[in-house]
Amino acid sequence: MKVYQILMLLLFVSCAPIYVNYDFEKSTDFSKFKTYNYYGDMQTGLSALDTKRLLDVLDLKMAQKGFSLSDKPDFYIDIKSSEFQAAQRNTVGVGVGGGGRNVGGGISIGLPIGQANVNRQIIFEFVDEEGIGLFWQAISESSFNPNATPEKREARFTAIVDKILVKYPPK
Repeated sequence: MKVYQILMLLLFVSCAPIYVNYDFEKSTDFSKFKTYNYYGDMQTGLSALDTKRLLDVLDLKMAQKGFSLSDKPDFYIDIKSSEFQAAQRNTVGVGVGGGGRNVGGGISIGLPIGQANVNRQIIFEFVDEEGIGLFWQAISESSFNPNATPEKREARFTAIVDKILVKYPPK
């Protein structure tokens, strides 16, 4: 039974969805943006190694979309993140009851199953410093394993960046 629970947990975590919300300034002419860079004082909320992994993946995906990193960019990218624990929703109810002709009673106890999930929210903001300011934003939420291997972390960042860039530029 224990092995079955572990396998189900691994399957659930490996297939954990990535949720993304998008927002953008409707009047923006996205065709004028070809080059980008990052804010020099960007505080991602990630470790230095995870920040490098995320930026490497983002650079690769932006290049695939036809954008290039530049010292004099058309826009800047700001990234912020935070970690939080999702509330546990799974419980097991244990009940004891008795009955008789005129007597009855019961006790119920909710016991949490497993550990609370650790999630990470990452906010990507595209900013036109010379014009309209913030013009596009994507907020991703997904599970996060602080004990994951470097390969699994990079794979997770790749999945997140793929998902956030699906709708950039908006149509």
